[in-house]
Amino acid sequence: MKAIVLKQFGGTEFLIEEKIEKPIIKNNEVLVKVKAISINPVDVKVRSRKAPLAEILAQYDPLILGWDISGVAVETGSEVASLKIGDEVFGMVNLAGHGKAYAEYVAVPAEHLAVKPENITHIEAAASTLAALTAWQAFDSYGKLRSTDKILIHAAAGGVGHFAVQMAKHIGAYVIATSSEANRDFVMGLGADQHIDYKVDHFEDILHDIDFVLEAVGGENFQKSVQVLKPYGTIVALPSGHTSEDERLAHEKNLHACYFMSVYSSGRDMQKIASLLEKGIIKPHISHVFAFNEIAKAHDQIETGRTIGKVVVEL
Repeated sequence: MKAIVLKQFGGTEFLIEEKIEKPIIKNNEVLVKVKAISINPVDVKVRSRKAPLAEILAQYDPLILGWDISGVAVETGSEVASLKIGDEVFGMVNLAGHGKAYAEYVAVPAEHLAVKPENITHIEAAASTLAALTAWQAFDSYGKLRSTDKILIHAAAGGVGHFAVQMAKHIGAYVIATSSEANRDFVMGLGADQHIDYKVDHFEDILHDIDFVLEAVGGENFQKSVQVLKPYGTIVALPSGHTSEDERLAHEKNLHACYFMSVYSSGRDMQKIASLLEKGIIKPHISHVFAFNEIAKAHDQIETGRTIGKVVVEL
């Protein structure tokens, strides 16, 4: 089968297409013929060895990046009862571990998959895995977003952010979203109640008594976000690199703070995502679709830091 192998950490020139053996599944796994994969910032960070996960994956040869897939089950292990051959499935594979999604076939633990809704394509399904799971787990596991909450969502036009806005509105929260003015209409179209242009306005001077912040920027933005939260509010931070000063400020306000949210593979949560997609409650925005032999271009697009929604590779 074809796979994109990372020959060494560094630039996109080390992402090389090769022929390798098709995976042999374990009893609890499903062999998925991949139709589409999603590219995320973590893919880029691991490739360039700028994420802790890279050190875990350095032991593998061949090393195959990627975690988000959508495709068709072509083989099931003896212990798998929830899925059958021919099912269209999607999910985030083995995060944090060796997902090996950049391939024609992927062996996936059945518990990491959900059946793809019939009303969405494989491209849309692949786009609705890691990013959608991150948003959902931020609101359901790491924090508890309530219908009475006022939430501030940073980087609302991005992969996680655009799902987070839609989910927060579904829950019933009042949503304040930050993005550039160029993306204002997009963000408001997702359902946001209020928009702040981060390039012009200082949100910390405008907002107060916020119940929940989804912080996706890092650095000083965490400390500024703490300022606008009410006592006992919640902040969930996606990037790593928080400081002891960040912790001190959060503790002073008795905040429920998650300093680094690590999304995890969960078929149960994927089934929730599938339900939201099937009902039209959430919808992925896909800004770019690349061919399998254009994965380097997909990485380049992510590295611009200006992607609206998601980047997908179609097989």
